[in-house]
Amino acid sequence: MSDEMEGKHGVQSLEIGMGILRAMVNGQRSMMLKDIAAAAEMPASKAHRYLVSLIRAGLVEQDPMTSRYDIGPFALNIGLVAIDRLDRVRLGLTAIAELRDEINETTALAVWGDGGPVIVRWERPRRPITVNVVTGTALNLLTSASGRVFAAWMAKDTVDRLIAKELKTGDLPPSLKTRADVDAMLAEVRAAGVAVVSDYHLILGVEAVAAPVFNFKGEITIAMLVVGVKGMFDMSPDGEVVSSLKQAAHALSVRLGYSGKA
Repeated sequence: MSDEMEGKHGVQSLEIGMGILRAMVNGQRSMMLKDIAAAAEMPASKAHRYLVSLIRAGLVEQDPMTSRYDIGPFALNIGLVAIDRLDRVRLGLTAIAELRDEINETTALAVWGDGGPVIVRWERPRRPITVNVVTGTALNLLTSASGRVFAAWMAKDTVDRLIAKELKTGDLPPSLKTRADVDAMLAEVRAAGVAVVSDYHLILGVEAVAAPVFNFKGEITIAMLVVGVKGMFDMSPDGEVVSSLKQAAHALSVRLGYSGKA
């Protein structure tokens, strides 16, 4: 077939190979040759020839003990790269809008910037008294809910310098005077799965709770937070706000390829 004809009609052998891969993906587990052939709607002898080539390409692997076929390492790498290239912020914006609709509170999204967490978007609730959040606001690590979430789950060498800097300034609540105090607080955040800050966020009278969002590597990639007027919403661990936030953050993590527990 000429190059011109291939350009118009595609490469049939590649399409057949992709059909076999699609059948294996839909199978959701390792498969025997006869099952792959049946799912791909072709004779087993034909499926076997394509599987040999797919194995050579790293797209399929065969267990020598059971003779079952499964998705290969290169196919897995393709999937992980695709997940990693998802627009995490775009997905996050949808997530905080849906969370706002569910709990009717101010929600926001924070990412890690050069000097710490930065608010990239917020959603206003449908109520007369709200807390406005300024997009682009850089947050302290130890006095903001999102900052504490990043400090709790980011690599230690990434946050150590900023923690030392904030400890040196002394502009911290009485419970955070030493590095040991900070480490104990961050351990509590990890145990709870969220960081809660009251009266020591951006201004007095404001409460905030933040939860981490993880990528497929298990690394924190963004933080989702809820901000409100002190006393106007339930900040208890089992309350609607905290529970809904944790569920939304975990759902977003799963969309980004995270496979850990909620």
